[in-house]
Order: sequence, then C-alpha cells, then structure tokens
Amino acid sequence: MSNLVSGFSKFTKEQKIEWLSENFLKGNKDANQILRLYWNSDEKLQQLHDDFIENTISNYYMPYGIAPNFVINGKHYVVPMAIEESSVVAAASLVGKFWSDKGGFRASVLSTVKVGQVHFMYGGSKTDLESYFLSKKTDLLKSTETITENMRKRGGGILEIELRDKTDELKDYYQLHVTFETKDSMGANFINSCLEAMAQNFEKEDIQIVMSILSNYIPECLVQAEVSCEVEKLHPTNGLLFAKKMKQAVDIANVDPHRAVTHNKGVMNGIDAVVIATGNDFRAVEAGVHAYAARSGKYKSLTACDIENGVFTFSIQIPLALGTVGGLTSTHPLSKLSLEMLQNPSAKELMQIIAVAGLAQNFAALRALTTTGIQEGHMKMHLVNILNQLEASQEEKQNITKQLSGKTVSYSGVADALKTLRA
Repeated sequence: MSNLVSGFSKFTKEQKIEWLSENFLKGNKDANQILRLYWNSDEKLQQLHDDFIENTISNYYMPYGIAPNFVINGKHYVVPMAIEESSVVAAASLVGKFWSDKGGFRASVLSTVKVGQVHFMYGGSKTDLESYFLSKKTDLLKSTETITENMRKRGGGILEIELRDKTDELKDYYQLHVTFETKDSMGANFINSCLEAMAQNFEKEDIQIVMSILSNYIPECLVQAEVSCEVEKLHPTNGLLFAKKMKQAVDIANVDPHRAVTHNKGVMNGIDAVVIATGNDFRAVEAGVHAYAARSGKYKSLTACDIENGVFTFSIQIPLALGTVGGLTSTHPLSKLSLEMLQNPSAKELMQIIAVAGLAQNFAALRALTTTGIQEGHMKMHLVNILNQLEASQEEKQNITKQLSGKTVSYSGVADALKTLRA
C-alpha cells in the first residue's frame, strides 16, 4: 500500500514521471528517456495534447497513412487511416483501386436520428404517470431551449420525447426516450445536457431519477454502401467461382457467431482507422455497430453478398454517429487535416466514406481468405515488424526480404535467416 499517492493530478508532468519511475519502473533505466522521446518539440502543441486527458506523461503514437483511389458516388477520395495493424492500409488501397474502374462505391445515408434516455423508477399508477408526462411534455422541451437554440438554428434539435414502460423487464422501471437530430455534430455533450435538464424538470417525490445519458445504440442513424459488377470482372480466370466463395463466406458469418465476430472485426479495421483519423469516438462506434450486428438476437455479418443475373453485389448497412465539428475534430491538428483531406465533408458524407472503408476492408479480407489465404499478404507486411523487433539493420532488412520473397514468413524463420546472415 506504500505506492498509494494523493494529489497526483496536481503534480507536474516531470513529477509524475519521477514518481512512476521510483515506484513502478525501478528496473527500467530507459523509461524516462522513452517517455520524453515522444513529447512534441512544439510546446504549444504538446500542451494541447496534455489537456486532452488527465495525468498525461507522454504521447502514444500510431501510424497515420492514406488509402488513395477511392471513388464514392462518382467523387474521388484519398482516405486517411490511423491504425497499427499490418496490411490494413495496403488492403484498403488495393480494393479502392480495384473498384475504381467498375463504377466505384455507392453510398447513401438512410437516417440520422440519435437517442438519449432519462432512466427512472416509479412505483405508482401507470395511468397517473402517463397523465403527468403529458402535462410536463411542453415544459420538458422548454427546459432545454437555451441548450438547443444554436442546434435548432442549424436545423437540428429534439425530435420527440416518449414515455416508455419497461416494468415487464425491471420492476418500477420507466424511461423518457428522446430522439435528436444533431446535424454535423456527433452531439454527445448536447444530448446529455438536454437530458439532464429534462430530468431535473421531470423529477418529483414519487419519481426517482436514476441517470440521464445518451445511447450509443442508434439503429435509426444508418448508412449503407455497396459495390457491384458482372461476375466475370471479379477475377481474371474464374469470376463466378470467386463470387460464389465470397457469398459462401458471408453466409457462414451469418450462421456462425465465432466466424461473424472475426468477419466483423475486419470490417472495423477499416471503420475504426478512419474514425480515429478524423477525431471521432471509435469506442462509441464499435459498441453501436456490434449491437446492431446482434439486433436479430444472434450475432451476424455486417456485410451482405448477392449474385443475381450474373451480377455480384457486396454491401453493408451500419449505424454510425459521427461529427465533423466539435470535439477533437476541431482541436487536434491531424483530425482537422484528415477532414480537409476528405474535402471537408458533412457528417452525412463522412458516414458514407467510413461505411465504404469498412466495406472495402471486408472485401479485401474475404478475397484473401477465399483465394491465397490471409497469411500470405499479412505476413509479408508483418515481416518489417519482425525485423524491427530483431533490430535488423537496413542492409539486413533488404537481404532478408529478398531471401524470403515468395516463401512463408514466420517469426522463427526470420530469426533463423537473420542469425545465419550474421554468422
């Protein structure tokens, strides 16, 4: 218990690192140097990063790359991606180019309704509660007027307030279910502020407010994307067989949750990378998307595949709550640059771009799985990481890469090849 500390958040960054080194990194002489190595040399920019969270001691870098050659609704894009996994950006780039001369991707936003809830307990008469709700509904809206003023000017705001009876699932449990339109803002702070104002106005002696919070499950904030072409254009030798195997792969993900989870993880490789690059909340997106994948009561594929009249169609429909104003999108320099790179999209357009990124990534994964296998391309990209772990020189990297060209790549194989080279 001697390692407990009081007032840690008030320490300077140097004091935090000194305390950490003395208490938990005693055996690591390089810890202080490593942490400082990732500080930004621009003090103003470093202070910006320090202010994002509490107890900052350094920055954690991730690779930031771009996938060119995407055509979406006839418009050309270069897509920024922040991700550490080998082959993701390469796969997206290849798929973007693959579909660019086949009409590109088509995408559309189906709806943009977001949800928040006031959760409360009430043990009295349901009829009395319904009467009270109807008498207070106008007041609930009035209580948020100062909060919603600017949003209403932009065409957004509160859409509807419903009283929902959940007592069949939990004794005395009801909720105010509120729907919102937040335009180009993701809207989390806006929604939560509205809900808390409503809760304060709605609470009375026999109504116990438990909590007021937005929901990251947004099945009415939907975007869809798809690609299609004649089956013979899919593969240089046997397009029909390729199309059938792709469809079978999606069908398997629809019947087996073990496969569906990995299948959808591949979708999220593309989605998360662009969500992070544009300063959006990837945890909220992940939670909402995976809940949507299980909406039937069974966890299934996020993508769909059809072959009809000789035409192959690959598509996705997912919920995405995104913003292009507010939060990190307005403060992080790389987030702002990412949005500029995407030609300053609206939130709706960003939904379409990110859905396409997920669809492209899933197409790339299934194409590899149903043809050469996933490891061939992945391990080629991973070779660089293995060589870095083994502290290979630039000359050694070139030599080993040449040696292993066309061969199966494994950590032990690379290590043995490097040992032989050095000997």
